[in-house]
Amino acid sequence: MRSPREESEVNDAARIRLMVVDDHPMMRRGLKDALEDEADFEVVGLAGDGMEAVRTAQRVEPDVIVMDVLMPGKDGVDACREIMEVLPDTKVLMLTASTEEDAVVEAVAAGASGYLQKDAGPEQLAGAIRDVSAGRMRIPERSIRHIASLIRGRRGITGQRALDAITGMEREILTMFANGRSYAEIAEARGIKTTSVRNAVYRIQDKLAVDSKQELVVWAIRNGLLDGEEGGS
Repeated sequence: MRSPREESEVNDAARIRLMVVDDHPMMRRGLKDALEDEADFEVVGLAGDGMEAVRTAQRVEPDVIVMDVLMPGKDGVDACREIMEVLPDTKVLMLTASTEEDAVVEAVAAGASGYLQKDAGPEQLAGAIRDVSAGRMRIPERSIRHIASLIRGRRGITGQRALDAITGMEREILTMFANGRSYAEIAEARGIKTTSVRNAVYRIQDKLAVDSKQELVVWAIRNGLLDGEEGGS
C-alpha cells in the first residue's frame, strides 16, 4: 500500500504539464485558471509572445503547449517550429480565430499536433489537450477539407511514385488517419488489431520518408488522399 507521499508523487507524475501562450494577459490568465480546474492538468509556464514561449518552453519542458497563432513579433507558427527543434516530444495545440486557418496549415506543417478555435468551451479544450498529449492529431473534421484546399492551392505537390510505394490497405489507413480517426477507430473499421494499425502507420512513415505524424497528415492532404477521388490529385 502506498504512503500519502508516494500517492502524491504518482498523482503528480500522471498530470499533464501545460504551458499557456497568449499575448492578451486576461486570456492567458483565464486559460490558466480554467486548465488548473482539471485534476490531471498542471500549468507550469506562461508566455506572452513567441520569443518568450521558446525561452520558457526550454526551461520548463511542458508536455503540451496551448498557444495562440497570431501574436506580435514572433508568431505562434514560428515559435512552434523552434520549439519542435529542441523539444520534439512536446505537443503543441494551437488556438485560432475562425479566419486564421491559413496560418494553422503552416503550424501543422511546423509540428503542431492540432488546433482548436478560441470560442471552444472548457470541456472541448480539455479533451483536445488530452488527445494531443496521448499522441493523437486534433484537427476538427469540418476544417480538414478547407486546410486541404489551402495546402494544395499553395503547393501543388503530387507524389505518384510515393503513392505507388504503399499498399492499398496502407493507403486506406493513411486516409482514415489523416481524417482524424484514432488507431482504435481505424482498427474497428478495418477489422484488425490496434497494434496492426500503429505498425502500419510507422511503415507508411518509413516508405514516405516523413519524420512525424504531423508531416504524414500534411503529406496525405497534399497528395489528394482526402479528395474522395481515386488516384488523388
